[in-house]
Amino acid sequence: MKNFINTLKNIWKIKELRNRILFTLGMLFVYRFGSYVVLPGVMPEVLKNASSSGSPNDLLGLINVFTGGAFQNAAVFALGIMPYITASIIIQLLGFAVPYFQRLQQKEGESGRKKLNQITRLLTVAIVLVQGGGYLTYINSQGAIHPDIPMGIFWVSNIIILATGTIFAMWLGERITDRGIGNGVSLLITVGIIATLPQALVFELQSQLNNNGPLIFVLELAALFLVVMATVLIVQGVRRIPIQFAKRMVGRGGSNIPAAGVRDYIPLKVNAAGVMPIIFAQALMFLPATVAQFVGGEEMQASGVLRALNDFTSAPYNIIYFILVVLFTYVYTALLVNPQQYAEYLKRQNAFIPGVKPGKPTADFIDAVTTRITLPGSVFLGLIAILPAFAAAAGVNINLAMFFGGTSLLILVAVVLDTLQQIESHLLMRRYDGLVKSGRIQGRSRVQGIGANV
Repeated sequence: MKNFINTLKNIWKIKELRNRILFTLGMLFVYRFGSYVVLPGVMPEVLKNASSSGSPNDLLGLINVFTGGAFQNAAVFALGIMPYITASIIIQLLGFAVPYFQRLQQKEGESGRKKLNQITRLLTVAIVLVQGGGYLTYINSQGAIHPDIPMGIFWVSNIIILATGTIFAMWLGERITDRGIGNGVSLLITVGIIATLPQALVFELQSQLNNNGPLIFVLELAALFLVVMATVLIVQGVRRIPIQFAKRMVGRGGSNIPAAGVRDYIPLKVNAAGVMPIIFAQALMFLPATVAQFVGGEEMQASGVLRALNDFTSAPYNIIYFILVVLFTYVYTALLVNPQQYAEYLKRQNAFIPGVKPGKPTADFIDAVTTRITLPGSVFLGLIAILPAFAAAAGVNINLAMFFGGTSLLILVAVVLDTLQQIESHLLMRRYDGLVKSGRIQGRSRVQGIGANV
């Protein structure tokens, strides 16, 4: 505890780091404040009463979690930063399939990245206009619009406000990235998710005190801690492939001496795909119920199959969800990890993997290793995705059960680790002790080998 307090003092001593942290906290406060500013003409109490009968595990419940309750509050940040995330995912996928976007991502450097950012922003506006119309339709269907407000004025003004709110949230994220600490967009999502955690913990504590006693609550917290630690391991886990650089002649004139080959390694992540497989799988799981809502009518929505596919505690949902996560993990890893690119880089650097011939054998070896380590990574990611269902089946309330796995937990772990990495970098640059003295979490130290160059 003493070391931790000393570390906090060291953080406060560094003026640049202190200003960055305070700036980040200020921007996050502005974002949370906007989550409670209600759209004009909306009656939020009617919307809350209407949505209270819904399930927090459906599409609307998930969006509400990611926006920190702004969706249910009908706030100006009701759509949050999610349209920007959607646009970024679309542009990233286009970068794998469309030559124009591939060229912008890989060959045109800083100018290409600026063009991609501009395209992403424009696509975000288009997505917001579509989602904003759908959100206002949802509000209207719940009878939450004040009867004295003209519908034309309500629709036009609130679509503009929702688009402005998302663009402003995107601007806040970019400012945090430039002048604050951590990745701004990720922090906005994280603070929205964390905002629902205290209420879920208090509700679960009260429930257990009334029914089973405090011991069960303590056991739930212990289980949550173990799940978080396991998630950290899978997020940070790497498979190191040793490489060796050819011997070089060092010295001057006629005193050249053969230098020993330098050894290094290629770090291949066990979970190279990150949280993307869960996001894609979850989007597909929501698709049937969403289509039924707009196309099939009430009879189709009431069918047992659709109810099962929209209930994260049902067996069909979890079986299909697990399979989709495993499949998407393999697909996304294949898109991200390019063994041929590794092999070409090693050849250009006059390096090789001991016991493996350069060229195609090296690419085949890296591909085989990637395939083998992706299997346990994908299975573990699938288990994390369906853990909330097991937590809910064990008696944990649904709001807290969502923190036992899934997208929420992976985002929290990844963002916290990235933010700690940046804080530790500032500390170590000024010769202070880092946040962890007994060791360094993988990924918070400088990436060794060629992993950062490929």
